[in-house]
Amino acid sequence: MNVNKAIILGNVTRDPEVRTTPSGQTVASFGVATNRFWTNKESGEKQQQAEFHNIVAWRRLAEIAQKFLKKGSLVYIEGRLQTNSWEDQQGNKKYRTEIIAERIQLGPRSTQTTDKEPSSKKTSEEEAPEEEEINVEEIPF
Repeated sequence: MNVNKAIILGNVTRDPEVRTTPSGQTVASFGVATNRFWTNKESGEKQQQAEFHNIVAWRRLAEIAQKFLKKGSLVYIEGRLQTNSWEDQQGNKKYRTEIIAERIQLGPRSTQTTDKEPSSKKTSEEEAPEEEEINVEEIPF
């Protein structure tokens, strides 16, 4: 059995860039930064390291990312890793590893959150009921 699962919780580094493929599918690309904290055993100093992730969301998740995610937003992403390769103009082989989003959970709103609104909403292509369409306007934060 093999597993390809990525789970990250971090901040959006750039607004989602949304486009439509020739076949009509919506795709969004955006970045997420995560931080790792630890204490240096020798010096006792606290350390921090940022890691940057390329995220790709398809179809309904792309539309939700476009509508609700902005630079600085907190977001939880579950997905799978995918590495693409190509040759640049000089003939050098280049690689890019992306997380293909399968689930996005929006973080709390930064302004005007009320006690009656949930702090986040889970969104997954697999979890959405087939007979019921999700109204993006009704997704609470």
